[in-house]
Amino acid sequence: MSNWAVRVSDVSKKFRLYHERNQTLKSAILRGRTSKHEDFWALQNVSFDVMEGHTHGLIGSNGSGKSTLLKCLAKIYWPTSGTIEYRGRMASLLEVGSGFHLELSGRENIYLNGSILGMSKKEIDGKFDEIVDFSGVEQFLDQPVKNYSSGMYVRLGFSIAINVDPDILVVDEVLSVGDEGFQRKSFEKFLEFKKRGKTIIMVTHTMPVVEEICDTVTWIEKGTMMATGKAKSVVASYKKSLD
Repeated sequence: MSNWAVRVSDVSKKFRLYHERNQTLKSAILRGRTSKHEDFWALQNVSFDVMEGHTHGLIGSNGSGKSTLLKCLAKIYWPTSGTIEYRGRMASLLEVGSGFHLELSGRENIYLNGSILGMSKKEIDGKFDEIVDFSGVEQFLDQPVKNYSSGMYVRLGFSIAINVDPDILVVDEVLSVGDEGFQRKSFEKFLEFKKRGKTIIMVTHTMPVVEEICDTVTWIEKGTMMATGKAKSVVASYKKSLD
């Protein structure tokens, strides 16, 4: 029996939605009242384990809370209550190329973005050729990335992030990055990760992808966990709810 790699225990996340907000102390005094707001629970009491070497899907309709959960897993958000535990090195791939400096070249951004993602210079040196080859931007490597097309930009960002060598990879809809050829390369890279025994947690709306590569799935609606378990069973229940 394998061990868990990620344990989500009773996780809830609250956001405060303001209807009337005092921008300054003066406005608060003049209006004579505090800001009006309401609490919105994006997640409520979500719990599941992801086993080592498994690919786990997070599914649900738009606004269900799955991206909020993914950001909690990636340590962008902190849960209001509950805990998330990890066994191993975790890397996240959510907003591709978010750490790029537009005035720097592609070459310079590989080192900058790689370091942001936790790679040492030695690790980046060792992966450099593979990153460039995978991205397909070799011809423009020494040009500022502000001159890149949107496709080149996201391909380079994805190529850097995918070459971080984590034990746990948290990803959001990255299989939709780039053109059809690059999407196929990306999918093959995920299959390679899976074969190497890496743990992957991913959000996607593409059910055929979930059914093909996910071992387990958690289905979330309106912040509430509807089901968690074997991929085929949970996906079948989700599809039935859409009929």
